[in-house]
Amino acid sequence: MARKARRKFSLQFKREAVRLLEASEKPVSVIATELGVHVNVLKSWVELVRVETKSGLTGDQLEELKQLRKDKARLEMEVEILGKATAFFAKRNP
Repeated sequence: MARKARRKFSLQFKREAVRLLEASEKPVSVIATELGVHVNVLKSWVELVRVETKSGLTGDQLEELKQLRKDKARLEMEVEILGKATAFFAKRNP
């Protein structure tokens, strides 16, 4: 079974989709179908806009923050591993 290529939507499109959803009295499933996206995708966009509004950060800034946190966690794990390796080799070579 062939997989569909993942489509990318601009931040502006996502914001407009959420605005349309909030302005409409139609159910989420109808709006999602009209836009050609899955219901869960549209719901995640609603959450994205809520977080933007609450935090005052743009979508790009939120994505950058998410990536920076991921990088920080990876670096902390690397430091921990290096610390353990240093202790191991220090014990091994008196």
